[in-house]
Amino acid sequence: MHKYGSEQYEHYMSIALEEAEEALDKDEVPIGALVVSPEGEVIGRGHNLRETTGDPTAHAEILALREAGMSQGDWRLENYDLYVTVEPCAMCAGAAVNARIRELIFGVRDPKTGAVVSLRSLTSDVRLNHQVQVIEGICETECASILQEFFRRLRTGR
Repeated sequence: MHKYGSEQYEHYMSIALEEAEEALDKDEVPIGALVVSPEGEVIGRGHNLRETTGDPTAHAEILALREAGMSQGDWRLENYDLYVTVEPCAMCAGAAVNARIRELIFGVRDPKTGAVVSLRSLTSDVRLNHQVQVIEGICETECASILQEFFRRLRTGR
């Protein structure tokens, strides 16, 4: 049984989609993420900034987790949830495990780099010290649509 009903999942994913829109406006791959406290407060937000910063680790999830940890004064984010518009890569899935995120909710699978269900299952690997519950497919159409828009722009030069 999950802490939230589907309306709450969709509410938080819509906020993550706003972050993805910010990335799109900056010509970044439009991925948005946020961390939600057990009380339902958004304590970390992020969107891709790799191109903007030249930082290969500036993924939406890493930025959201970093902000959340700093706001709490603790890297342990047990009982916190991570929302991401796209299935996390190995680095970001590993960061969710290391942060001890309770639940990872994502919108659309990433068949090329997804490390939660597509290529790997890092968040459920029992050899690791923590496992993360996963829910996928929240606002899937919207999450896929913004990615399609980004790649259409790349192909057509805007």
